[in-house]
This record gives sequence, C-alpha cells and structure tokens, in this order.
Amino acid sequence: MKTIYNILLVAFLGYVTLSYAGINPKVDELNNEQSLQVYSAPNPNGAITTQTIDEAFEQNGLSMGGDNNMNSPFEKRFGKVHYKTYNLAMFSNTDLTVKLIKKYPKFGSLTPLTMSIWSDDTKKTMNISTLTLVGMSKSVGIPVNDPDLVAYATMVKTALKAALPNGGFQKTNFPVVDVNKASSFKQEFTVDMTETDPDAIQEIRGNIEAAFEGEMEPLGFLLPNYMNLQQDVFEGLGFKEYDIYLTYSICKFDVIYPVSKDSPAAGAWAPCSMYIYHKKGEDKIHIGYLGVDSWISSLGMTNKEGIDKLYEAQGMITKILKDLN
Repeated sequence: MKTIYNILLVAFLGYVTLSYAGINPKVDELNNEQSLQVYSAPNPNGAITTQTIDEAFEQNGLSMGGDNNMNSPFEKRFGKVHYKTYNLAMFSNTDLTVKLIKKYPKFGSLTPLTMSIWSDDTKKTMNISTLTLVGMSKSVGIPVNDPDLVAYATMVKTALKAALPNGGFQKTNFPVVDVNKASSFKQEFTVDMTETDPDAIQEIRGNIEAAFEGEMEPLGFLLPNYMNLQQDVFEGLGFKEYDIYLTYSICKFDVIYPVSKDSPAAGAWAPCSMYIYHKKGEDKIHIGYLGVDSWISSLGMTNKEGIDKLYEAQGMITKILKDLN
C-alpha cells in the first residue's frame, strides 16, 4: 500500500512540475507570457535589409503580402523619422490560414500576420516584432495548444532565425494581458443578409466593399492588402462553406507615426487585419478586427498622442462599419 501511495505521489508531483514547466499551456503560457516578441541581430555593415528579410520569410513558407517603407511617407508628411529603417510588413501561410479559418472563422483578424522591421541605430541591430503563440491565441480566442496555431508560430520563429542570422529574442518586459480582457478587445459587427441567390450575395459583397473603401480612403486610411480568400483560395480547394470571405489590411500614417516613436514593436499589430465573411445559410455577414486596446495593453503604451490617435481611428472605423447596415 505504501509503495502504491509513493507512486501516486511521485506521479502527482511530476504532473505539477510539468504543468508549470510549460507542458500545460493553460497554466503557463496564457497567464504568464507576453503577446509580443522581438528578434534582433547585429547589423553593423548593413548586410541585413528588408529585402533579405522578405526573402528569408518566403524561403521558409511565409508569403509576403507587402513590405512598406514607412520612412518615405513619414519624412514627407512629418518632416522627421524615428529610425533609419522602419517598415511594416504582412505575411501568411495559405495552408495554415485555411486550416485555422475552417475551425475559427475569426482568424481572419490575423490574416495576414504582420511585423515591424526597424533598426536600432545606436546598437547597430536590425529588429523584428511579431505576435507570440500566446498573443495569437489570446487575441482571437484560439486554444494555445491548437496544432495548426502552434505550427504557424513555429514557422514564424524559424523564419525570424533565418532572416536575422546570429540573432536572438530580446528579453522584453511587455505587460502580460489577461486572457479574459484580451477577448473583450475584439471589435465585431454584423450586417443583415436576406438574400439567398449567389449572384445577389456577390452584388451585396461588392456594395459593401465599395461603401467601406469609399468611406475609409477620404479619412486618410490606407488599405495596403486585400485578400478575397473565398474566390482566390477556398474555391480552388473545394471548400464551399462561405459565400464571402475577405480580409483587408488597414493603416493610417498619423496613427502609426506617433505610436512607433516609443513602441516600434507595434507592427506586430499593424497594419490591422479585418475580416468580412458570410457562411452559406446564415442571415448575417460578420465583420471584425482586433481593437486598439490589444495594442495599448500588450505594448504597455503610455504615449498619449499615440493612444489618442488609436482611439480616434477606431471610432472612425466603428462608425463606418455600423453604417453599413
């Protein structure tokens, strides 16, 4: 009897130890890990460029959806830049994106994924910020141990290591965002759908796109990436659950400029990704994106100008999306 008791005690202690060592992601990762990560490498001679970074990502299974040099518009508009290099880039893996959207339709709010690339001109390093596995999990509400999400996060880490040779992850002190709070940051809207005819549904899609783009652009928003996943990806795979599945990438110069001054890692959230989807047979079109509180809380932002600009932009987008109905 004593032997059995000892075996059970050892097993229990082993379970507790493994849980807190990271085997149980609910205990370890969601409650204790940061949402952002920064990978840095020495770059004294400038051999690492945004082009070499893009190539490394492409070679490691992540297709680039755009890599935008922000300094050119910053210089023209504001007359000053914060870093010699500051880029916002978008990337994705089609196979994993489809697998995740099949299970979690709102993964479109991270499609494509994003990163900021910037130089530390004092330390002579190149730096990239992306979301961590936990950051992706919390923000969209996907289990942190989902195998496809884990595979995606692993692919990003592999690409980072290839893009920044001789580099490593910085020891960052970003705030840890409570998982329940993170889920409340999502901005979600619906538009009534009464049509069942496929042609009429596509006409409504076109009207929504035109109305959204027509309202956003005069307010200074940029839409640097557009993905019609339903037509360009799902149809070719024989995945017929949706009539509509789109994503937009959204950016605004007078938002990212003040935000990036003190929080260059903000590109892990920017450009912001927004989904628009309609499942066959449903009476609602779903629209959503990750709210600016995701940025503010995970970055530990204190820059009032940047915070005010983020809330102002979110208010503009919210009004436009509410008016779509």
